[in-house]
Amino acid sequence: MRWIWIDKFLEFNSGKSAVALKNVSLAEEHVHDNVPGFPMMPECLMIEAMAQTGGILVGEMRNFEEKVVLAKINKAQFYHYVRPGDTITFHAEVESIADEAASIAGQIRRGQDIVADIKLMYSHIDNNLGGKEFPKENFVFTDMFRSLLHGFVEEKA
Repeated sequence: MRWIWIDKFLEFNSGKSAVALKNVSLAEEHVHDNVPGFPMMPECLMIEAMAQTGGILVGEMRNFEEKVVLAKINKAQFYHYVRPGDTITFHAEVESIADEAASIAGQIRRGQDIVADIKLMYSHIDNNLGGKEFPKENFVFTDMFRSLLHGFVEEKA
């Protein structure tokens, strides 16, 4: 099963930046499990949502032909809780990209409030295996993730 932690993209500037949105609902089981009696979205899931936002941005730069995975969390500094009823946005900006890796800097925001500052590094798996075989199917960029870009990015031939 795959979990998608973003609801939609609000902005998508190919090769540069993206903004995704998540509406946090009381109906989501994970908001009740982190701190009993104090429903909130776990920070690790917000990092994952930022990783998905940035990963789609990095993957789209090369038409989703490479398998891009989160390799390292360089920074994840949180300032506020996120509670059911909140709408948060994930702002990702490409800092660097090379054949082997890419990095993004981003913020999670609730309105004008900065919830977190995040820096992530991604690995292009196919270029880092030293000749070893990896499954041919692209397990990272499924049609579920591609559908989030509908209306922002035209399919590349």
